[in-house]
This record gives sequence, C-alpha cells and structure tokens, in this order.
Amino acid sequence: MFKRMKIWLPLIVLMLIVSACSNGNEKGNTAGPSTESPAAAETDTKSEADLAFEKGKYDPPIEISTVIMPREYTKGETKENNIHDRWMLETLGLKHKDTWYPAGGDQYKQQLQLALTSGEKLPDFVMVPTDSVLTNQLIDSGNFLPIDELFEKYANQTWKDHAKQNPELWYPFIKDGKKWNLPIMEYTDNDDTLLWLREDWMAKLHLEAPKTIADLEIIMDKFKNENPDGLAPKDVYPLAITLKSNTNTWMGSLDWLFGAYGSVQEQWNKDANGKLEYGSVNPGAKQALAKLQEWMEKGYIHPDSALWDEGKSAEMWTKGNAGILPGANWVPDWPAPDLLKNVPGSKYKAYPVPAGPDGLIGTKWQNSGVNSTFMINKDAKHPEALILYYNYLLDNLANPKVGSKYEYGFAQGYDWDIVDGTPTSDKEKIKDFFDKFPYITGPARIPNLYMSTLVKLANGDQAVTPYEKQQAQFRKPENWYAAKVVMSQVDIRKQNYFTGAATPTMIEKWNLLRQSELETFNKIIYGKLPVDAFDEFVASWMKNGGEQVTKEVNEWFQTVTQ
Repeated sequence: MFKRMKIWLPLIVLMLIVSACSNGNEKGNTAGPSTESPAAAETDTKSEADLAFEKGKYDPPIEISTVIMPREYTKGETKENNIHDRWMLETLGLKHKDTWYPAGGDQYKQQLQLALTSGEKLPDFVMVPTDSVLTNQLIDSGNFLPIDELFEKYANQTWKDHAKQNPELWYPFIKDGKKWNLPIMEYTDNDDTLLWLREDWMAKLHLEAPKTIADLEIIMDKFKNENPDGLAPKDVYPLAITLKSNTNTWMGSLDWLFGAYGSVQEQWNKDANGKLEYGSVNPGAKQALAKLQEWMEKGYIHPDSALWDEGKSAEMWTKGNAGILPGANWVPDWPAPDLLKNVPGSKYKAYPVPAGPDGLIGTKWQNSGVNSTFMINKDAKHPEALILYYNYLLDNLANPKVGSKYEYGFAQGYDWDIVDGTPTSDKEKIKDFFDKFPYITGPARIPNLYMSTLVKLANGDQAVTPYEKQQAQFRKPENWYAAKVVMSQVDIRKQNYFTGAATPTMIEKWNLLRQSELETFNKIIYGKLPVDAFDEFVASWMKNGGEQVTKEVNEWFQTVTQ
C-alpha cells in the first residue's frame, strides 16, 4: 500500500502541472497565470505623452516653462495665481515652472538675444517674434528641436489640414530640410484690400460700382468736381492713400492699383515661369506709376500723401474730404465710426477692386493663417505638451458647441457674464471685464472660420453656433458684406513668397535699393521725373545689387519648396 502511494503521488503532481499549463495556454498566456489584463499590459507600453493625448491631460501633472507676455490681471489675481493657470492645471495637467514673464515685446526680444549669447537656460517653449533674422539665429543656436515628427504625430486634424492646404506657411521656418517652428493660426483673408466708397455720394450721383480703373476715374472726377456735399473741388481729394514709406500696406494701400497692371509692388511674386520677381521692377509698375502721376495732376490725390502714414491717410476719408479709402473688411470698426460722427448723413460701402485695361486684377495676400510661432527646447522633458495645450484650445474654444462649458466664453465673470438674466460678452455691460487672457499661444483661431461666418451672415443665413452668434452681435452688417466682397475675389490675390531671412546682398544693399525705389516712385508720381525714369531705375536697381538679390531669393525659394 505504501509502495503504491509512492508511485502514484509523483504522477498526480505531474498531471496537475500539465493541467495548469494547458489552462494557461487556452488563454494565450504562455508565461503562466497572470492577474494583469491585456489592456493593462498595452497601457504599460505607451509613453507618458501618448497616454496624455489619449486622456486629454497629464495625470499626474507635469511642469513646463514658456513665455507669457504682459497681461492685465483683475479681481486680485496675479501671474502666479490666476484663472488661466488654475484651468490649465485642472483641465490639462500642466503647471508653470521657470516661465518667463517679460515686460513687453521689445524687452522680450532683448532678453531672448541676451540668453542666446550668454548661454542662459531657455524655456521649454519659446515664443518667436516676427523677425526672420532672429528666427534663423534661434535655429542655428542648436538649442531647439525640429518639429516635423511631433507635429505629424500629435497635432490635431484642423491644424494639420491648414498646414497642408497652405504649405507656404512653413517657408520662414524651414532650414536643412526640416521645420523648426510650430505655427499658431490666425484668421485668413482678414487684411485683404478692397475699396470703401462714400455710398451716399454714389447714390446722389447715380453712380454704379466701378468694374475697371476707367470706371473708377469717372467716379473720382464726379466726387471732386460735382461733389454732392457741395464741397469745392479744391477741398476734395477723392483717393485717400499713403506714399510715406510703404504703398503695399494695411490702409491707404496701392497694391490693388499695381495689381491692375499685373504686379503687386514691394513684394516677391511668382512670374510666368514660377520664379520669384520683385514686383516693383515689373514693367506693370511703370503703368501704375503713370496712372498715379495723372491722378496727382488732376487733384485726385492729396499732395501731402507722401507725408502721411496709414492712419493719417484715413483721416481724409473720415473728415469727409475723400470718397475712396483702400482698406480691409474691418474698416466699419475703425475708422468708419469717425466718418459717421464727422459727417452727418454719410454712408459707406465696400466694393471689389477694379480691373486694369487688360482685365488684370490683383491685391496683396500676405497672410497664410499664421499669427505667431513657438520653438521647442531640445532639453524639454515633454516637448509635445504645447501641442496638447493648443489642440485643446482649437477643439474646444475656437468654435465652441452649443451647450458646451465654453458656449459663452472662457470663464463666467471674465470674458462673459450673466447680465439682466442673459449671457453676454459685451465689454460695456460687464464690470471689471478681464480683457486679456494669458493664453500661452494667444486665442485659438480656425483660419477660415471668421470670413466664412461673415459671408454666411451677409447671405442672410441665421447664426446658429455660439461663434456665429458672437459675430452677428459684434460685427456690423457693413463688415459682413465686406467679407463677402473679399471672398468674391479670392482668386486675384498675389502672395509675397519671400519670407526668409535677409540674404547676404540684402543685408548689405537692400536699404539703399528701397530708398532708391521710394524716391524714384514718389518723384514720378509728383511729376518731378518723367514716367520713363522708371526704366533707368530698374537698370540701376539690377546693377547695384537687385540682380544678385533676385538670384539669392530664388536660391532660398528652391530650398524651401524642393
């Protein structure tokens, strides 16, 4: 009996072991029994960054350093304790450590340049001023990461789609075949030129919309010599423009006139062969100058225009002495209210820019939807954190949904409140309005949302989303219609394709070339030089560095587009 037990006992143990292994194999576990679920095992293989993007926040929280530009804090809040930072920690699991708080833009630029030369530790995420020289200094410093892989892996679809549709937004930030700056998006088409005409004058003179430069000349002649307000011809200069330093600018611009003759001045356009060409030396510029000389002689342009900057040029229009102001869709916000105040009964309306004698139409377009950029420190422990932050803003605050926690704004009592039982963002109705949020990136904006919303309102469609309702409340109908005019000419715009750092010859000679351009153009416009002086200017421009600059600009263009 005892002998049988000695024989069977090892066999029973062996059978139990085999049975246990068999059960483990049935579950696909060749390593033996385990209490860890497959999902838990998969989680263990994910990086902290991947988990943060999956959850939408870092848990536990992480520390980051960046740059917060000067803000206005109210309600007893400070840069160390404010609603944005409490929200950022609670919502995203991010908190500041060693963040820079410069006193202003100029001070920040100096602080950044000093840090580069002294070797001072830079923040994880560095906001880069709009300065091509500084951008290249930062890239060459070796302190930053290329962002190609991070952007491709973590940026949300809205961000990626815009970058794909507007590849030129990367041009200022490409070096050695890599992208170095994260673009923070801005509204597109918001600064495109159109013509603001005195609509009360148009109606009283029974004039129709100008489709050509010739049509516009008839209107200017009527405005000056048959003025509906009874002004003497000597008191009316129909076209309000600036000739002081830049004529391709944001108010009182002449880009639309040069565009009517085939080229936009003071920027680098593509020629018929896809090469970059400086617009001010294109033959079409000579025709535009000839027209401006003629208009100056006829008194359509005020003789002091060469002394006026953009804001001063608008005063002629707002004081009632001009009938045409080249400007953007937002003129109803400024300076149009001054016109209505200064000239009782006045009205204004946006018109498309007219075509030249050969049917050509063109304006500037220098906004690829980029407001600012950030570079990522190579020593940042969480280089993807800023992308998580900005993704959240784009997904939740740029175009909030009805019923969401951001339907009326960022935070009640700050950028919106309940007044008389109704939610409102009207600053005039909210006491102690918190005007400037300390968003790291600035407010999130979906590039095409602003203009598409205004066009929708101009078409008479009902505002449905919180964003649409806000634009319907705060944007004027004249603004809606102006956006529709801009988008009706979406194909006429000419982009400035050179957005890199100054080339070697530019550094040496560009200031003199620009001075020569400004002096020659103004002398032609004022009749102090014949129009044919343009040909001599172009020859001199090419000889004195322009030809070499053009060569270097095209070499740069090849590096960012290949």
